[in-house]
Amino acid sequence: MHAAPGLSVEPGHEDERVPEKYRGLGYHELNALLNLYDADGRIQFDADRQAARQYFLQHVNNNTVFFHDLEEKLDYLVSHHYYEAEVLDKYSRDFVKELSKRAYAKKFRFETFLGAFKFYTSYTLKTFDGQRYLERFEDRVVMVSLYLADGDETLATRLVDEIISGRFQPATPTFLNAGKKQRGELVSCFLLRIEDNMESIGRSINSALQLSKRGGGVAFALTNIREAGAPIKKIENQSSGVIPIMKLLEDSFSYANQLGARQGAGAVYLHAHHPDIYSFLDTKRENADEKIRIKTLSLGVVIPDITFELAKKNQDMYLFSPYDVERVYGVPFSDVNVTEKYYEMVADARITKKKINAREFFQTIAEVQFESGYPYVMFEDTVNRANPIDGKIIMSNLCSEILQVSQPSAYDEDLGYAEVGKDISCNLGSLNIALTMQSPDFGSSIETAIRGLTAVSDMSDITSVPSIQRGNRMSHAVGLGQMNLHGYLAKEHIHYGSEEGVDFTNIYFYTVTYHAVRASNEIAKERKETFDGFERSKYASGEYFEKYTRQEWAPATERVRQLFADAGVHIPTREDWERLKASVMAHGMYNQNLQAVPPTGSISYINNSTSSIHPIASKIEIRKEGKLGRVYYPAPFMDNENLEYFQDAYEIGYEKIIDTYAAATQHVDQGLSLTLFFKDTATTREINKAQIYAWRKGIKTMYYSRIRQLALEGTEVEGCVSCML
Repeated sequence: MHAAPGLSVEPGHEDERVPEKYRGLGYHELNALLNLYDADGRIQFDADRQAARQYFLQHVNNNTVFFHDLEEKLDYLVSHHYYEAEVLDKYSRDFVKELSKRAYAKKFRFETFLGAFKFYTSYTLKTFDGQRYLERFEDRVVMVSLYLADGDETLATRLVDEIISGRFQPATPTFLNAGKKQRGELVSCFLLRIEDNMESIGRSINSALQLSKRGGGVAFALTNIREAGAPIKKIENQSSGVIPIMKLLEDSFSYANQLGARQGAGAVYLHAHHPDIYSFLDTKRENADEKIRIKTLSLGVVIPDITFELAKKNQDMYLFSPYDVERVYGVPFSDVNVTEKYYEMVADARITKKKINAREFFQTIAEVQFESGYPYVMFEDTVNRANPIDGKIIMSNLCSEILQVSQPSAYDEDLGYAEVGKDISCNLGSLNIALTMQSPDFGSSIETAIRGLTAVSDMSDITSVPSIQRGNRMSHAVGLGQMNLHGYLAKEHIHYGSEEGVDFTNIYFYTVTYHAVRASNEIAKERKETFDGFERSKYASGEYFEKYTRQEWAPATERVRQLFADAGVHIPTREDWERLKASVMAHGMYNQNLQAVPPTGSISYINNSTSSIHPIASKIEIRKEGKLGRVYYPAPFMDNENLEYFQDAYEIGYEKIIDTYAAATQHVDQGLSLTLFFKDTATTREINKAQIYAWRKGIKTMYYSRIRQLALEGTEVEGCVSCML
């Protein structure tokens, strides 16, 4: 029997001497100094760096299990069922040792106290009693890389280099679970359709329970459910509509709460022209009756172009019975192009319909957003015009960045599958823009990230929900995200939303897209396999590439041109795209989808990044972290000399945020989680104007609407559990 190692101080990272003025202070006290100016009226950034060091000296080192060497450590972790032996068995022990040395040689340091605190409370491997640490950051990076590389020593090495450098950060489910014997899933975001029959509804409740207990955040499309009062078996006024289903889903997520660790998280999407749309929105009103109030379920509305056109003309908009639409057209309501068929459906006497005023509809959305931050919005026609895959996108996810084609399932009376459809899972990870721009090989960094995410897709097998399992196997879809845009721009003394800021965003995403497509093409050539349906895609026809081959994409400003030149990052030319187009048409692509920009949360903190590509909400963010209480997080790359470049999102205004997202959107095949920020003086009219501006600028989806007053009062709207954390 292997003796248990003793509790001792493993050689720590943060043993620098503490300056005189900070001696005697604990890490929590040091971190709190961020919220106090020094005698010269300057922010005390150094106090937070000292807090991170003291956190190691006072807490981490004293609570880390000591091993004499890596051999002893690995043997113990495997024999005591902390690590999966199968992962290590794919490599020689000498290689694992060398890889660990490579990671430790990078001399990684957490830049902030919150980054260190988040890693040790939320990610690192702990003893089963939760009291002691078994991994350093480097150990977690190595194990994740070994797991994802699946025996490929070259890929494992490349992944270690990208992750330990901070250029690439796998999403929380992957970074937390990979390689652990007792673990959850590598992904925790799913999208499912519900069809207009009791079997589909019942199976969806089961799927909500199954995915939620595994840590999954799940979104459902309700558009095909017949409205309240619709007939059942030709008997009028029998259907209860979508609200009871929402209540059932909300209760399911509340019940399957991972042993009480955290509440399940769900979202539901409904089409703007569904007859229950007002009832759907009313569930989030402050004065909603308890019988219909939806407290924890997130709401999203799918809006086609025709709705905006009717509002522009100040006309009524018709709402159509999904039951009748499916009878007439032979396909579910969500699969009908409402903009194209709108006037045809209005004139069809076989379709039951009612009308509301289009402008009043948008006013209602603004009112509900003002009160609750909901609903999310998906601009249906914008999304599908940009979709390179055969089929229609009908919904998004819990954080509004996943946009993929789905197919309905059919069920037997016992809820078994008569036909397994295609549902969606989110395989996510993000690049740190500031550090990726410093990569010694920009294209290789992108390719390594795509290969790492592809491994997440290949290794995920959600057998409890066969439609999710089938969808993942068919699509190999991934979502490469981005974070730290504001941090990078400020570091380079560029204002967020300025001409240069938008120009950089455009060219950066343009360049990433080229290398992402190239990487997927390389994988397809190596494996001689493409995603299912490639031959019907705009990649196969070459249509996808036309926007890149018909014109030269280049920086519009000299400053951005110089940034790429100084970084040694080659901006793809039309000739590069022509060659890539030919290769893709000849050999295909392995991944159906490649990019999606989520609202990064915890991974931003451990990676020292500003969240996603939106601007900071405050220069010094205040968070509540369990028993520790208030913790302060300074914006990455901020110092007392560049404060002017760290305007917060409320000061910047929605136009510049939308302009920035629009520049990125044109290159991202899926969506970008766009949160809009409004000052406490904002009105519902201003929220309406922002929606119209976003639609006109080609934005695909909108996430939360934040009103500054809420932040000032200390009120926090719950973030996206699956993508943000």
